[in-house]
Amino acid sequence: MSDARNRKIADQIQREVSEFIRLELRDPRVSMVTLTGVELASDNSHAKIFFTQLGNEAQAESCRRGLNSAAGFLRMQLAKRLTIRTVPTLHFEVDHSIARGVQLSKLISDAVADDAKHPRDGKDAAV
Repeated sequence: MSDARNRKIADQIQREVSEFIRLELRDPRVSMVTLTGVELASDNSHAKIFFTQLGNEAQAESCRRGLNSAAGFLRMQLAKRLTIRTVPTLHFEVDHSIARGVQLSKLISDAVADDAKHPRDGKDAAV
């Protein structure tokens, strides 16, 4: 199966699951969730869905458990909407890339601020 087709299916899965979570999922552990990406196996048998959640790490882990427990329900809803032969088994994972990006931005800002505190001598000014 082509990569373009898999990307389209993954995007459709992300849109549909996001809507199901927002409108139909009633688990109190699952709140303030944003789906950030879907990795689809080449044979469409498994989909790893990445999400972020407002809150601390313990809340994100609780949300992950809630989403994984609702994976069968979400897969059944997907089967009603998608027109593909094999509806993938859903696996949810916390997406740490946004937190890492914020941390790296803070480190860069701190380094620039620290650098601005130290005056440069004439030799470094040309650099």
